[in-house]
Amino acid sequence: MNAIGLFDYWIIAIAALFVIVNPLTTAFMFVSLLPRTSETTRKAVAKRSSLIATGVFFVFALLGGLIFKIFGITIEAFRIAGGLILFGIAMSMIHKGLDEGETSSASDPAIEGKIAKDISVIPLAIPFMSGPGAIATVMILTSEAPTAWHLIVVFAAIMLTTGSCYLAMVYSHFLVRYLGETGKEIITRIFGIILSVIAVQFVINGVLEIYAGL
Repeated sequence: MNAIGLFDYWIIAIAALFVIVNPLTTAFMFVSLLPRTSETTRKAVAKRSSLIATGVFFVFALLGGLIFKIFGITIEAFRIAGGLILFGIAMSMIHKGLDEGETSSASDPAIEGKIAKDISVIPLAIPFMSGPGAIATVMILTSEAPTAWHLIVVFAAIMLTTGSCYLAMVYSHFLVRYLGETGKEIITRIFGIILSVIAVQFVINGVLEIYAGL
């Protein structure tokens, strides 16, 4: 029997990923970005973003170290880049809350679909769900897995986490139902501020890690 049993490794993997990805926070962010979309669009965005995040996790779980080495990328640089992307999106949410896009999408399904696809990739899938911290966690978990069964446990934990994010996003409309128009505007800007703080923290962490390694 391995030093770390399968069940123990399962608990470690689930706890680590759930804390970092946080499906509930993903649901609130989803509501902030798409407060007025149809149920069909909401489900499509949730599915697309969850599948993309799962794919990103799988790729970095298997090839993360090799990818970083080939392109000369460090997790610190990835963290800083993710922070800058998130900060730009946060500023957009704070200043206009995507109001223009939402107004257009209500009258034009094609525009709604385009906006939804854009949001499903960035920022929902990358870097919000599969951000630098989550990717680093997945890479660490797979690198320290003592057997193939432990690797399978990590992949199962990834699918459970992103599946939980999918469900949280799909059923986030229950939250919207009780917010009202004013509530939607308020929560969009509040989470824009929160997202900006998270973004700045990403950059700070990346810079501190680089400094510590000098």
